[in-house]
Amino acid sequence: MSMNDHQNKCPFCEPDPARVVARRSLAYVLRDGFPVSPGHMLVIPNRHVGSWFDATDEERSAILKLLNQVKTMMDDQEHPDGYNIGINVGETAGQTVMHLHVHLIPRYEGDVSDPTGGVRFVIPSKGNYRRPGFVPEWNALAIVKER
Repeated sequence: MSMNDHQNKCPFCEPDPARVVARRSLAYVLRDGFPVSPGHMLVIPNRHVGSWFDATDEERSAILKLLNQVKTMMDDQEHPDGYNIGINVGETAGQTVMHLHVHLIPRYEGDVSDPTGGVRFVIPSKGNYRRPGFVPEWNALAIVKER
C-alpha cells in the first residue's frame, strides 16, 4: 500500500473538525474518539508519519509544546488529579492507527482501585510491581465528579 493509500484511509490525516481542539503548523490536538476518561486528548503531527521515531525533531518538539498547552487547558477545564502520557509504536504495542499520536489521559482520584504502576499496566499482570499479578478494578463512576 502506498503512502497516499495510507493517508486516504487515515482518520488522523483528515480529522473530524468538530473534534480538533487546536492546530499549529506541524501538529494538532484532537479529542479522542474512544476516551479513557473525560478530557482524553491526542496530539498528532499534521504529516502522516507512523511513529515517534519516524517524526522529525521539529515535529516532536511541536508535539511536546502542544502537549504542555493542552495539559494547561485540561487543568483549567477538567481539573484532573494526574495524567498519563502514552505512545503506542507498532501493532505489537497496541497501535491501531498507524499515524503517530500521543495520548494525554487525565486521571482522577479513585478512577482505579490502585493506580500504582500507571503506564506499566500495558501488561496488566506486571503493572503493579508492589503487588505482582494484581490488576486494579476500573471505577468509571469515580471520574464523574462535580466540577
